[in-house]
Amino acid sequence: MGFTSFFQTAFATYADQDYTVGRVALEHKHLYRVFTEAGDLLADVSGKFRFQTTGRQDFPAIGDFVVMSVRPEEGKATIHAVLPRQSKFSRKIAGNTTEEQIVASNVDTVFLVNALNNDFNIRRIERYLIMAWESGANPVIILSKADLCDDVEEKLRQVESVAIGVPVHVISSLQNEGIGELLPYVGAGQTVALLGSSGVGKSTLTNRLVGHEVQSVQEVREGDDRGKHTTTHRELIMLPQGGMMIDTPGMRELQLWEADEGFTDSFSDIEQIAEACRFRDCTHKNEPGCAVNLALQDGSLDRGRYTSYLKLQRELAYLARKDDMRAQLQEKQKWKNISKSTRGGKKAR
Repeated sequence: MGFTSFFQTAFATYADQDYTVGRVALEHKHLYRVFTEAGDLLADVSGKFRFQTTGRQDFPAIGDFVVMSVRPEEGKATIHAVLPRQSKFSRKIAGNTTEEQIVASNVDTVFLVNALNNDFNIRRIERYLIMAWESGANPVIILSKADLCDDVEEKLRQVESVAIGVPVHVISSLQNEGIGELLPYVGAGQTVALLGSSGVGKSTLTNRLVGHEVQSVQEVREGDDRGKHTTTHRELIMLPQGGMMIDTPGMRELQLWEADEGFTDSFSDIEQIAEACRFRDCTHKNEPGCAVNLALQDGSLDRGRYTSYLKLQRELAYLARKDDMRAQLQEKQKWKNISKSTRGGKKAR
């Protein structure tokens, strides 16, 4: 299940405490379906674990390895700790709340699935790439529904212009084309996460890789060639190739979380151009010798891509300011809880 030496080392401190380890496969409103050596168990978190959390990012996520005491005769377990994550794909929780939502953890490869029909969107691909690079996993772009596209080569060229150094695969799950190219990513011990908008073909691709239907798939809607959204939860699925796959619901809202390194990796072409500016603190507005403005004028830098770069840069700066305020409030609340607990203990004595 991908329990590498990284996790074995992290679990070593718990090994002599009669604990076992499992991997979170499914979440049901604060209960978790966990894969273990004793079979699939239904687990909840201990009271101590819950008390020590500062936010939802501390709770188990799909793909996490967790430390548990198990009751296999009951089919149940209690989670006491989450082992350090080797990678995590996060986004800002939908809505106005500034909080991290971990979509998938301990993923080796992220399949960024984008349909080649009417849902095709280069700017969305840029956003997904930032989050994928920041996760610590390797991004791979899957261009699905090739059978519904008349200009595959042109769209492939557009994707390759923004996905610098990222593998891109064109597939048609309906016609079973290109699926074989994906098998090296799902070998023994490997974990892949499927990410993409609703109706881009993630469930159909999952069914192809598993070899039978594990996710329900509905017919394509008339008028816009988009599949109906059917996946309603994240789930870790075992694959016959020996790997594991995390299928996710389509994301209506894909707001960035922390993404400093991911942003730099995704826009390395613009960052490289900017290094040639005459002034180190160039704002790329009216300064003389601005390499970015020159690239925009001669067409070597696409204006739409640069506009996206600025927009995402502003979004990350705004999020950083809000998150700093949230962290301060969380720390204050944490010490308030500790103080309250201490006073309660003294009264009891």
